[in-house]
Amino acid sequence: MKTSAYAALSAGAPLQPLAIDRRALRPDDVAIDILYCGVCHSDLHQVRNDWGSARYPLVPGHEIIGRVRAVGVGVTTLKVGDAVGVGCMADSCLDCDQCHRGDEQYCRHGATMTYNSRDRISGEITMGGYSQVIVVRAPFVIALPETLDLARAAPLLCAGITCWSPLRQLGARPGTRLGVAGLGGLGHMAVKLGVALGCEVTLITGSAGKADAARALGAHHVLVASDAEAMKAAKASMDMIIDTVPVAHDLAPYVKLLDVGGHVALVGALEPMPPLDASLLVRGRRQVSGSMIGGIAQTRELLEFCAEKGIYPECEQIAMQDINAAFERMARADVKYRFVIDMATLQDNAA
Repeated sequence: MKTSAYAALSAGAPLQPLAIDRRALRPDDVAIDILYCGVCHSDLHQVRNDWGSARYPLVPGHEIIGRVRAVGVGVTTLKVGDAVGVGCMADSCLDCDQCHRGDEQYCRHGATMTYNSRDRISGEITMGGYSQVIVVRAPFVIALPETLDLARAAPLLCAGITCWSPLRQLGARPGTRLGVAGLGGLGHMAVKLGVALGCEVTLITGSAGKADAARALGAHHVLVASDAEAMKAAKASMDMIIDTVPVAHDLAPYVKLLDVGGHVALVGALEPMPPLDASLLVRGRRQVSGSMIGGIAQTRELLEFCAEKGIYPECEQIAMQDINAAFERMARADVKYRFVIDMATLQDNAA
């Protein structure tokens, strides 16, 4: 099946229209007409080959909201017209211990990502949601709650679940003293979700100018990391910290904020970090870990929670034709806090 898309043809090249092929439906496949697609910072990294793994032509997009167009002969859980979501994964083995426990993102054989990954059967490179239509294996297509606002929900499929997973894994609940480091696409979702879970939320930021924005999102406190006296006074005041800072940084100031048994969960940086004095961990039974998105069941749980509570990312909707300008703005942090592409504009362009 031919469909219109936007793709990067080489590292650093602007995205441009490209006709791509979607595979014929396998028995357990679902074809989806894409309505909205979120713009993740990792899309920019991949397009520019910042991680050295990009394969071109590259069609980004892994925060996908759409409606079922067609289903394979073996699909019984979804039907044409259903509102559905697809996140960062399009497949996994579904047979290893991690898949069986609902952590498909840690599949022992490697999850197939929604774009820039190899299809498990054909070996073709997957292409993402900056397109009119996508074909995905049914277990990785999530039926959306009826009350979910489709135009605002797309970033929940990556930014939302990336924060929700460690919050649930670490047992965030009413009264938990939660720190959120950084206030971008991930951080603003961590604040919103933490507040909705009943946590006492403190934004930790390098910029005092973000205090009003943090409080508008529901944060109870704001701690400016460059204020040495304030950081000292906050020592041992938090139970957990969701660290959304996307670049290498010193973890010691955050670890010092943890009470005994506290936990820093890294969800932003994907690069070597400065050394950490182990005594900061040993003397307080503190932990530092990492977390990557979440499994399908956990993503479904998040979507139901957000629909019930009315929790959505702060979004700026754009046309597909404006994606390159959006990338430039995202690179300089000029968005609060997430771009979402109205994919009807791609259909208009194709016409």
